[in-house]
Amino acid sequence: MSSNVGATGHDGGEQAGYEHAEEIKAIPLRHPWRWVFVAVLAILAAMLINNVATNPNYRWSLVSTYLFNPQILRGVGYTLILTIGAMALALIVGVSVAVMRMSDNPVLSSVGWVYLWVFRGTPVYTQLVFWGFIGVLIPKFGLGIPFGPTFVEFDTNSVFTPFISALIGLALNEAAYMAEIVRGGLLAVDAGQGEASAALGMSTGKTMTRIVLPQAMRVIVPPTGNEFISMLKTTSLVLAVPFTLDLQFASNAIANRLYAPIPLLIVAAIWYLVVTSVLMVGQFYVERYYGRGSNRLQPPTPVQKLRGFLTRKGTASKTSEESTLGEGIDDQP
Repeated sequence: MSSNVGATGHDGGEQAGYEHAEEIKAIPLRHPWRWVFVAVLAILAAMLINNVATNPNYRWSLVSTYLFNPQILRGVGYTLILTIGAMALALIVGVSVAVMRMSDNPVLSSVGWVYLWVFRGTPVYTQLVFWGFIGVLIPKFGLGIPFGPTFVEFDTNSVFTPFISALIGLALNEAAYMAEIVRGGLLAVDAGQGEASAALGMSTGKTMTRIVLPQAMRVIVPPTGNEFISMLKTTSLVLAVPFTLDLQFASNAIANRLYAPIPLLIVAAIWYLVVTSVLMVGQFYVERYYGRGSNRLQPPTPVQKLRGFLTRKGTASKTSEESTLGEGIDDQP
């Protein structure tokens, strides 16, 4: 009997404690400086928008006139061709140099190191200038026996046109950076993977292409996407070759003809932003694809984010309607 009373008393004390704990109201932590920072940003944004909308020096009518000008569109096309072509060549050369750097052969390793030393240690503009003078340095080249007779001879300027020179110059410079990106990705793969494939009898080439590279891609892809976007903007330096059909040169030519540099700079900036945005979306999906094996939960796509936002909004409104309907029913006599 006494034990039941003691248990009841103990339970009653716990319930009283819980009721007392529920009465405590936590006061949220205040962050006044956040609102001050937001207010400052809002004022600065309003000032910027007002300047862009009311300043006549921007000459937005001229921007809209030349945004889809045929010369500008041709420049966008050549810029894309240079970017894609240079990055494709850079990937091929970069992977080769990365493998050379990781080779046990001291000659191959040394050649790879010298390549990185030269092409990463000199500005890309300087390298493009040298490619522009390739016809002066080497007027003719041919195929034949080294230090012996030449069977076929070519004029250098007829082969290394400004476009080819710009493409090769950009690719060789970018390959030096891609080599280090690829080497970092390969080193990120556990060495036991290669040992296991060798124990199964796989050759070095198959081990690299089927085991190591697929796992290294999740490390290689993000910086490669950044280099792709950087290459898009580096094409503006091909005037050093000189190549005069890219977007930057096209906008500069129109600006010099009209004596209106600011509107045409805005036109070029808009197209660079458009192409960069497309490349960023592509980079997101490529990263998502190669991250399947390492991430338990893939990041949602923009469509999935929008669908989730609309679903949460619909669920919240439905819950609000149900609660309102429930209150109306409870209020009835």
